[in-house]
Amino acid sequence: MFKWATVVTVALTLLWLYFLVTGRDGGPAVRGYDVSLGDIGRLAAGFGFMYVAWGYVWYHIKRVTLRRFVGLSKDEIRMTFTSRMRLPFSLHDLLERFPERRIRIADMIGRRGRFVTIGLLGFWGLYASISKTPTADFMNLFVAQRFFDAIVMSWITLGLYYSDGFLARVVLGPQSRIMDGTLGRANCLLIMTLWSLFRFVMVPLGQKLAILFPPETYAVLFAFIWISYLTSDGLAEIVGSLFGKQKLRVWGMGEVNRKSVAGTVACFLGSLVLCLALVWSHHLPLPWVGLAVAVSVTNTVFELFSPRGTDDFTMATSNALVCWAFGAFVL
Repeated sequence: MFKWATVVTVALTLLWLYFLVTGRDGGPAVRGYDVSLGDIGRLAAGFGFMYVAWGYVWYHIKRVTLRRFVGLSKDEIRMTFTSRMRLPFSLHDLLERFPERRIRIADMIGRRGRFVTIGLLGFWGLYASISKTPTADFMNLFVAQRFFDAIVMSWITLGLYYSDGFLARVVLGPQSRIMDGTLGRANCLLIMTLWSLFRFVMVPLGQKLAILFPPETYAVLFAFIWISYLTSDGLAEIVGSLFGKQKLRVWGMGEVNRKSVAGTVACFLGSLVLCLALVWSHHLPLPWVGLAVAVSVTNTVFELFSPRGTDDFTMATSNALVCWAFGAFVL
């Protein structure tokens, strides 16, 4: 995983340098290859808040959860936040001595608490902005960050991958599942690398959607693609961790790869309720109800069957493709 992510990051860096040196326009997917001091300051401030300060909050919350709710010792907690690659780390030993469900809940709190809280707030803010002022780049508002930003974040993640220091524990610790065993950070690295590649799929799709749909539906489309995915994916893990029996074996990056029927049902129902509420609140015609159902099905299918660590990419992309097909063949 580390080698693959390094190759991808090197390729993206060389592409950025090519546009920088030649001065050519790389298109909307890679715009922003020029860098100013203001860009560096903005990137540093964003990293400092989201990954360090906010990461520390959930790093501490997860530590407290592991100590008081799960019952791990201080040494065991310290081990779970390391890279788990330098010293022996036995997930099997932990599962023999501590309840698996409680470990899953601690993993869920660290992951979902950190990103869903900020993510949903940001997405609903973008939804409100698009509702007020719909523009043709509505779907790309989240992924159309500067090309330079994605490259820097990829290199930071690679640089912290093997580190056991405080910064690595804060940045990667809340996100790394204990249930992934020694592959916890490999899963994180896969997610971060796919986000760097995300723009090359989502930006051109967003341009096509802007042509097919009228501006007054842009906010709903944005919510169908982004907010439904974030909500359903989060509910799948939250409900599955709290109430589900992990009997559905899945493939992916981790030592224990199982999901639950309860989490899968929560994924579908959460997406469907949200999408139907959006259709109703915007007074959209009956065919949009069919689109709401279709998006909820794709959210559920790709959350369940995507290799673990890839569902962020596959769920949002499949939602966008379903919306494109609806615009092209139904509207």
